[in-house]
Amino acid sequence: MPSPHTTRTQAPPYDIDEALVALSAADPKLAKLITRAGPFTMRISGKQSPFEALTESIIYQQLHGKAAAAIHAKLLRSFSDLAHMSDPREPLVHRHPTPQELLDAPNDQLRSSGLSANKALALRDLAAKTLDGTVPTLAKIRRMSDEAIIEHLTQVRGIGKWTVEMMLIFRLGRPNVLPTSDYGIRKGFALTFQGLKPTAKVTPADLPKPDVIERRAKKWQPWCSIASWYLWRACDLANQDKAAGSSTK
Repeated sequence: MPSPHTTRTQAPPYDIDEALVALSAADPKLAKLITRAGPFTMRISGKQSPFEALTESIIYQQLHGKAAAAIHAKLLRSFSDLAHMSDPREPLVHRHPTPQELLDAPNDQLRSSGLSANKALALRDLAAKTLDGTVPTLAKIRRMSDEAIIEHLTQVRGIGKWTVEMMLIFRLGRPNVLPTSDYGIRKGFALTFQGLKPTAKVTPADLPKPDVIERRAKKWQPWCSIASWYLWRACDLANQDKAAGSSTK
């Protein structure tokens, strides 16, 4: 399941108890999953600016978490080192570059941090679109609808709808987001509602199409983000069941 990579987290800005009561009443099968999976423990990283959050998202795309974290840290360190060299009074701490600093950074600096050429181009585009207002400030984005945020941010090179949906759930704490293209959501749905066995080898034919998920999800509104979190938990539970079955053989 995707998750925030920063350690500064807080509770989502909605009533979790109200959401769980409503979801359980609306969908008995989902209620069974909620009971089995236990408390809703998701935290959000709400203090990052959209520019900072999307910088991190671009770096993490298609990489193992540890490798991406190392590249992210190295990139931040490169800007901290430069600031310290230009002004020794500047503390040597990992600070996030401003959009202008990232835009002005030489290619060698970005590539030596471990970024691919495509990701370096994506970060430069993100910086440029932050400066021209395509990527809104945190204050502005908090007042925008989910659909408007998706429309704005997918204009950035390398940022697709799924990436923005993860930001809506895990950074902004939006309660009604349903990422139907996500593999974990589709697998969790099949496990919970379509009889997929935890021990089964999953093929594309086993996974539901987005419209199938959307039809059922009408029952979950306005709490689709919470339902999504529990579908990710269904995958975790299936992995536990599979591991337990293997250990008893």
